[in-house]
Amino acid sequence: MQSQATLSTSELIELEHQYGAHNYHPVPVVLSKGEGVFLWDVEGKKYYDFLSAYSAVNQGHCHPRIIEALKNQASNLTLTSRAFHNDVLGPYEKFITEYFGFDRVLPMNTGVEACETAVKLCRKWSYEVKGVTVNQAKIIFVFGNFWGRTLAAISASTDPTSSRGFGPYMPGYVLIPYNDIDALKEALKDETVGGFMVEPIQGEAGVVVPDDDYLKSAYELCKEANVLFIADEVQTGIARTGKMICCEHHGFKPDILILGKALSGGVLPASAVLTSDEIMLTIKVGEHGSTFGGNPLSSAVAMEALKVVKDENLCENAEVLGGIFRDRMSNLVDKCDLVTIVRGKGLLNAIVINDTEDSSTARDICLALKDKGLLAKPTHGNIIRFAPPLVITEDQLHECCDIIESTVLEFEAKM
Repeated sequence: MQSQATLSTSELIELEHQYGAHNYHPVPVVLSKGEGVFLWDVEGKKYYDFLSAYSAVNQGHCHPRIIEALKNQASNLTLTSRAFHNDVLGPYEKFITEYFGFDRVLPMNTGVEACETAVKLCRKWSYEVKGVTVNQAKIIFVFGNFWGRTLAAISASTDPTSSRGFGPYMPGYVLIPYNDIDALKEALKDETVGGFMVEPIQGEAGVVVPDDDYLKSAYELCKEANVLFIADEVQTGIARTGKMICCEHHGFKPDILILGKALSGGVLPASAVLTSDEIMLTIKVGEHGSTFGGNPLSSAVAMEALKVVKDENLCENAEVLGGIFRDRMSNLVDKCDLVTIVRGKGLLNAIVINDTEDSSTARDICLALKDKGLLAKPTHGNIIRFAPPLVITEDQLHECCDIIESTVLEFEAKM
C-alpha cells in the first residue's frame, strides 16, 4: 500500500470517498499541518484559516502552550473513567467554575453531548424544583438553531437536511421564531415549560445576530416565568465574539452555560455545562455520565487553553479586529452588487450573497478563495462564514480582507 505521506490531494480525497460515509461535502483541500492562523495542504501550499474548525481553534492551530500541556499530561495519565478519581479533574473543575463564575461543572466531550446534558438537567430541574408533572416538561427552542445531529438535536431542528428521514423525534420540544420576543412571551405562558435554549448568535444558520435587546429581554422573561435560560455558547463562547461569553455583551449570566470547541484549543474533544448548585445537584449518581468526560488529558488541556485566552488578550483582539473586518466588508458591499449584507460580532462574521439558498455561488467563491490561499466554508448556499483564529494580527487581517475583496470583485465581473 502506498504510504500516506506520498499520496496526492486527489488520491487522499478518493480514499475518503471510497471508504468513508458520505455525510460531508468538504472544500477539496487536504490539510496536513497547522500553525497559528495558517494551514498547509499535502502539496505544501499555505492558507489562511478563516473557519477555525467552526471556532474550535480560537487560540490558533497547535498553540505551543496547549500542545505542551497535552504532552505533559499524556506522558502521565490520559484516562481513568469516572469509576475512579484522578488528580487533574478536581483542580480543573475548580478552575473552570471560578473562571466563568458558576458553582459547578459537568464535563463532557463534544458540544452536542454538552447540549444534551443541558436538556437533561433542565428536565430534571423542572420536575424536582419547579414541580412540573413528571414527563410533561417542555423546552423552548428557536427556528434555525443548530446544536448537532444526534436524535435529540435534530428533534429541535428546522433544517430538513438534518432531520428528514430520522424520525420519530424527541417529544417535549417547543419551536418558536428566533429574535421574536412576543413569540417567547406567548410560549412562556405554558407552565410546563422548564427552559429556553438558544444560541446568542446563530452560527450554522449563517451568523444570524438578534436585535440588541432580544437576549436580555428573553432572559428577564424567563426569570419572571421561573424558566431556565440556557445559553448554547459552543460556538460563540471563549472570546469568539469579543467577550469571554457572548451573553456578557448583554449584561447577564445564563442559568446554564454550554461550552465546547475552543475549550481545548482544538486539540481534543472537550465540552462543559456550567450552572448553579440548585440545578446541577438534581442529577444523582448513575443518572448521567461519560467514560471520557472530564478525563485527565482533556482537563489539563482545557485549563491551559483557557489560560491562553486571557494571557493573550484574545477577547480584546476579537473585539477590535472584528470591527475592522466588518468595516472592510461593508466597503465591499458599496463596491459590488454581489454581496448584500455583512453581519457578526467579534471575529464571528458572515457575508450574504445576492443569491438563493439553493445556489452554488457561495461555494464557488470559497473555491476561488482557496485558490488564493484563504479557506472559508459556505453555509445555506448564499452565505459565507468568516471566523479566523483569534490570534490573527491586524496586518494579517487586512491581507485576508484584500484576498476576499479581490476574489469577490473578480467573481462578480465574470458573472
